[in-house]
Amino acid sequence: MQITTTTLALTVEDVTASAAFLRRHFGYTEEMSADGFVSLQHPGGGVNVVCLRRGLEVLPEDQRDRTASGVILAFVVEDLAGEERRLRGEGVEITLPLREEPWGEKLFQVTDPNGVVIELVEWARQ
Repeated sequence: MQITTTTLALTVEDVTASAAFLRRHFGYTEEMSADGFVSLQHPGGGVNVVCLRRGLEVLPEDQRDRTASGVILAFVVEDLAGEERRLRGEGVEITLPLREEPWGEKLFQVTDPNGVVIELVEWARQ
């Protein structure tokens, strides 16, 4: 199998709000959109994100009322402290303060308007 692209689909209440949050604060760009749907890509590569409105009829019936609850969208970055300062300066609430885990992972979290948790991570250099 050859995977050419990785996309994470998030079912949310307000597609516009999640898409705007990812565009404004994380540099995503809109690839395509329709009523209740937006596809975002990042110019640096990584994972594409699709936001789907909860209840959208194109979703299988047993998935229509699910949301992205419990999902953590994680981005590995090189200047974690700088990203935290930047996001705070943009008015983004830090919902899990910057911390370092015993195994060397440094991280903090923010939450988008639909409750999607976004974690920024920096690995300790060995």
